[in-house]
Amino acid sequence: MEHEQPMNGGSTARAAAPGLRLVPEREDDHGLKYRFILVVLTLTIAGVSAALVYSTAQVRFRRDINRIVFNRNWQLLDEVNRRAGVATDSLERILAASAPPSADQPYIVVSIADRRLWYKKGDQTLYTTRVAVGSGKTLVKHDGRDEYKFDTPRGRLVVQSKEADPVWVPPDWHYQEIAQKKGLGLLKLTRGQTIPYPDGSVIEVEGNDVVRKYPDGHVVPFDAAEGHEIIVGGNVIVPPYGTNQRKYIGTLGTHRLNLGDGYALHGTDDPASIGKAVSHGCVRLQDEDIDYLYSIVPVGTPVFIY
Repeated sequence: MEHEQPMNGGSTARAAAPGLRLVPEREDDHGLKYRFILVVLTLTIAGVSAALVYSTAQVRFRRDINRIVFNRNWQLLDEVNRRAGVATDSLERILAASAPPSADQPYIVVSIADRRLWYKKGDQTLYTTRVAVGSGKTLVKHDGRDEYKFDTPRGRLVVQSKEADPVWVPPDWHYQEIAQKKGLGLLKLTRGQTIPYPDGSVIEVEGNDVVRKYPDGHVVPFDAAEGHEIIVGGNVIVPPYGTNQRKYIGTLGTHRLNLGDGYALHGTDDPASIGKAVSHGCVRLQDEDIDYLYSIVPVGTPVFIY
């Protein structure tokens, strides 16, 4: 006759018949599923909470930077940028040499996140408009050893000079970018060098022009412009600096306010780009906006970009 007897810990279990082994009872499948679901829910909630904390921190950071700029706490803004390492050496020198604006001195503020510019005096906004800023994209250099980063620099800069009808002299990265987009090679032309065409004509530099010289001596200068680069034998030709083919008219709009290191506030021949992150680092404005700023912003005006 079966009977119950004490087991370890004071619990009881049914005795096994002679010659049989006791098999532990299996945990209920529904309990396992419940625990698994509970663990998944816990991890999901933890992940969402972490994302919310990060997002909140980002919003608070932007809010704090806004307060720094609009409250004209220049020293704190400078310290933030130094710690972030966002200024180049020459821009750092400009920052160190320029004193914070006095209460009655106008200044420019550019928000990269909001893609907006303000021209302010104290707490008063004199002018505001939308802008385009750096795309943040990276272009690997042709030799593969370095790269170009197309960011708008952050920090306290200064309007160093002003230009009407500015001429853009494209850097080397412009031609490399065109070559990559078109799936072509890249070939730098130097003075004294010739690049042959299949018909016997050659490309060379004559005076300040890149020209095509035909076997009969006939010479035709190239008409080069943005989107109409010189292409020969599957290569984009990079004209030498100082030639007319290395100068693009109209690309930068009607006016430019230079900030140093090749960065500037300028107009554009692509109005649809305003409000977007598409530039190679400069701050673009509609021509009517840069026209007005050119007329009222003096050289030496502080520019705060954040």
